[in-house]
Amino acid sequence: MFSRRLRRPKSPELLTAWERLDAGDVPGALRRLRQASEPQPLAEVALVVARAAEAAGFDDLHQAATALSAQPDTAQTLYAYGYACVERGVSHLAIPALREALRRAPDSPAALRELVSAYEDEGRHREAADLLAAREGGFAEWPDRYLLVFNAVLAGDLDLARRHHALLPAPQDAMWLPARDRQNRVLERAAVVEAVSALDRADLRGWQYVMGGTVLGTLSPYGFGAGMAGRFAYLQDTHDTCLQGLLRLRAVLDAAGTRPRSVSLLPDRGSRILGLAAAEVLGLPPEPFDAAREDTVVIAYDLNETAAGDQGAETLGRLFGRVPGQVLHEHASCWTDPPAVTPDSVTLLHQSVVAPWGEVLRQSADGGVERGEPDERPEAEIAAEIVAADPTPDRGDGETPADPVERLTDFVTAVRGTWLRGDRARVKSSGPVSSPRFR
Repeated sequence: MFSRRLRRPKSPELLTAWERLDAGDVPGALRRLRQASEPQPLAEVALVVARAAEAAGFDDLHQAATALSAQPDTAQTLYAYGYACVERGVSHLAIPALREALRRAPDSPAALRELVSAYEDEGRHREAADLLAAREGGFAEWPDRYLLVFNAVLAGDLDLARRHHALLPAPQDAMWLPARDRQNRVLERAAVVEAVSALDRADLRGWQYVMGGTVLGTLSPYGFGAGMAGRFAYLQDTHDTCLQGLLRLRAVLDAAGTRPRSVSLLPDRGSRILGLAAAEVLGLPPEPFDAAREDTVVIAYDLNETAAGDQGAETLGRLFGRVPGQVLHEHASCWTDPPAVTPDSVTLLHQSVVAPWGEVLRQSADGGVERGEPDERPEAEIAAEIVAADPTPDRGDGETPADPVERLTDFVTAVRGTWLRGDRARVKSSGPVSSPRFR
């Protein structure tokens, strides 16, 4: 009864989202809104968003969307709604409203920066860079020119980034000093990478290094021609792949001239298993993680899994800053939900992964597919199986370019002077190399 008393949108595409709300399916309604073509009447979109926000308990977004549905023609209501959308993680809904807010108030730095933030959240870095470049005459050096350089890099436009970086003065406010230093390092890495790698729209390893200083050990052998560009979508991991990753890590350390003296074990089970295997492969003693320990390789299976543990946030917080000689290696890194700290080395990039000791899929007795029980054997026993596994790379579908270990080590040799520098700030963007997202 309540839903029938509400003012309903007239747009057929928005009505499908409204019907999902009638069924109590808030995520489904939001998916429908994302799929709707632009432009849709903002007042009608706001009707749907207000109802979804109320069901989700997002009072700020509910109030802002309700105000916009009643008064869609003022810059302030458009901005307030866009801001609330960004804060609640639905930046795609913010973009049309913030564009309109900026059209109505073209000199508003708040509207400009919030629109840039929404573009960044959606990975639309080209649009963010173009928007800022078009307003160069009136923006502030910090943060606006800095944001222009930032988005130009993530759009793959190094010429634009370098041109504006050269114009960027030292920040007067000390809060921008870490950002300036990170940007300096990004462009230093780009200079060494472009001498040995294509840095085109398919150069996943090159751009991973430019953006965050991460050395990517392997490329997915599946779906390269379909747009995955070396990333995995869903991966059911194996002991073989774990060993392949550790052997490539060893090759990376050798090529970089890095000489760790121990392997540091993070507290989650997956990281302890892989860390024990790494200690054998690298010929180093395993020790519990100590944030102050120098000259060590910190082994993580999946840093998001580490973060989910009892002391996960504290552990990752202590990995943000760099200790001399410390290398952070992550085996399976989620590129659609990057970890809170950026690793120095990664075996592979995935959207969803099941560890070899997790609830892997298997064939059931009736010929179907079912989830198996997790492998609860002692960690050392599973680690020994990793060490004894077959590291031969999967041949895949034959579309991924050949990536012998020599190509990886040549890359590391060329860039090692810029590796292991600065903090490990999170890199949320997938950068210039795009891949389809399946969740």
